[in-house]
Amino acid sequence: MPPHVVFAERLLAVLTGERPVHWMLGRTIGDAYEQLVRLAPDNPLRPAAARRARPVLRHCGGVPLRPGVVEAYASVVTDARVRAMAFRLEQGPDRRWRCAAVDLGPAGP
Repeated sequence: MPPHVVFAERLLAVLTGERPVHWMLGRTIGDAYEQLVRLAPDNPLRPAAARRARPVLRHCGGVPLRPGVVEAYASVVTDARVRAMAFRLEQGPDRRWRCAAVDLGPAGP
């Protein structure tokens, strides 16, 4: 799987509360971890009712900005709503991809 799809699934797991934020330690750089620390407690992508199905990625894409940098986006279906998620990946000297930024945009109504 492309790295942006792998990271979209990882971010989804954290933002639904399935995984703790510290699961992303070592997979983030810069402000990305702090962004997740601020976002995750509200579980912004968790379904409204406990019995609802886990949110799923509907579409995920990535645009290379330059070698080793990808701007990625995903649409996430949760309940009957579709939410947008954007994130940036950067490849380090060790060739591992790390998340450098995360944005969910407005929560909507």
